[in-house]
Amino acid sequence: MSNVLRLAIVDPNDATREALKSMLLGMDIVWLEAECSRYEFFADVIGQTTPEVGIISIDHDTEKALQLIANLRDIAPDCCILVVSKSTDGQLILQAIRAGAKEFLSQPLTVEDLVGAMERIGNQRFGHGEGKTRGCKVIAVAGATGGVGTTSVAVNLGCALAKRPSLSVALVDLDLSVGDADVFLDTIPDYTLVDVAQNISRLDFTLLKRSLTKHSSGLYLLPRPVKLQDTSLITAEDLHRVIGLLKATFSHLIFDLSKSYSPVDMVALQAAEHILLLTQLDLPCLRNVVRLLMSLDEADGLKEKIQIVVNRAGLQDGQISLKKAQETIGREIAWQIPNDYRTMAEVRNNGVPLIDQAPNAGITQSMLALADTFSGDAPVAEEEPPHGASNWLSFWPGLVKGNFKANLKTKA
Repeated sequence: MSNVLRLAIVDPNDATREALKSMLLGMDIVWLEAECSRYEFFADVIGQTTPEVGIISIDHDTEKALQLIANLRDIAPDCCILVVSKSTDGQLILQAIRAGAKEFLSQPLTVEDLVGAMERIGNQRFGHGEGKTRGCKVIAVAGATGGVGTTSVAVNLGCALAKRPSLSVALVDLDLSVGDADVFLDTIPDYTLVDVAQNISRLDFTLLKRSLTKHSSGLYLLPRPVKLQDTSLITAEDLHRVIGLLKATFSHLIFDLSKSYSPVDMVALQAAEHILLLTQLDLPCLRNVVRLLMSLDEADGLKEKIQIVVNRAGLQDGQISLKKAQETIGREIAWQIPNDYRTMAEVRNNGVPLIDQAPNAGITQSMLALADTFSGDAPVAEEEPPHGASNWLSFWPGLVKGNFKANLKTKA
């Protein structure tokens, strides 16, 4: 719980308090420690529960509420006060800030405003240093060209992470025209990205989760639109707002990008902490990696996020060597996923993830180890591979399981 904001709220109005409580309970980045219906009791509640954030609705009795804020500044200086009010009067806002409030939000509250306030408070409290980052890990899976396995990696990485009870994981299919993440998971979604994007202002966290399709692994899926003509209804601004909601709801968010690198894809790349750029060891793929790196390096903040991942490593016929590939692209290969066409064909056709269809396969162990680098868990590691499974690390003797995580830390 050290990276989650603990909250206490006070609001004498039952209706608005319940509405606020409902919004907070849908956010994975906060923990509602206590609620109170009387201003005069709230100082004691703060003293007993010591939350990091106190939310005070001041409309019931403004004068008493402002006095409470001033008292809390003295008796609980480490508690960040967030004020909620229907009023937009500048003088009242100034009084609240002078009394000790750090944030002032206007009723009716929107999810975006509340998420933004919590992110600002969290950043002030936890900072951005290693081991202190809170909230959602955002991973974008991109491809150097079509057919390199971005959806396979995105889906199986998502399922591997979602199997961990402590994590909540969502996958967004951004291949708006021909994405097939739903096929990989053998699901028929009731809602798609276009439904969520067009109703973003009316969604709360509970409705958001209901709009996503939950797979048996625990992975939540937000698929591409059903109709081709609906792809134009999703704008970069829509996705930006959807991302805000998803980040507050899930511990991990994965994007399966299209190959067009559209404005919508670029929003996902900008939001991501880690970009996995998939390639194969052939000339067309490596040429595109160079082109993409040149283009993406010009965008602020993207260069440091990109990690090159070789998919289908170990094909012997016509593959370029790793050494030559690294010389060509001017970067190290961060991770390799071994070639196992038969297993991947089976999981794709059956709509079953690797961890369920072939848990002992070398490709599955590679995917689980990749998931470990994003989960905070120790790598599966230094065990001998199961009998009959290929040693996926043998494809590059210089690669060890900790390298990818080390690269992520040094690039952060």
